Amino acid sequence: MSENDIQLAEYFLMPGYIFLTRTPHLISTVLGSCVAVSFWDGRNQCGGMANYMYPSFSAPKEATSRYGNAALEHMIRMFQQEGIRNKDMCAQIFGGASDNSAACMKVARENISVARSVLNANRIRVISEDVGGTMGRKIVYNTLKNEAIVYKVNTLRKGDWYPYAQDGR
Repeated sequence: MSENDIQLAEYFLMPGYIFLTRTPHLISTVLGSCVAVSFWDGRNQCGGMANYMYPSFSAPKEATSRYGNAALEHMIRMFQQEGIRNKDMCAQIFGGASDNSAACMKVARENISVARSVLNANRIRVISEDVGGTMGRKIVYNTLKNEAIVYKVNTLRKGDWYPYAQDGR
């Protein structure tokens, strides 16, 4: 069986969620001011992604994957539980767009900053970034090859958020 014969399962990553897999997947997500970080270890064929909405939590009871600092630290721990060392991981950062309002610009900028800070503190190499600007993004990430396709869009439509439930279910 060649690499071309491998079937990739699909997973849609909602904001505030994380996903880790050892089986080949296409992870898709949609981003405005949110940030998604893909993680990959080629030696162990393991990939994943976190999509968070806010940079950091202030109270411990708020420590959910909706917050960048919690989501990224948890994803790193998940990789470590799989026996993967930080030095074997690499990451890509996506998102953090702004509609130019002061509040959105602040959240977007801080979301990007948290990703860079957590990855740097954990010595995880960032191999690419597509961040900032005013356009939303649709991301399709291939966990087998550590490749991402970034579609930039001016307007995020309702159907962009969850393409697998077109009839509203």
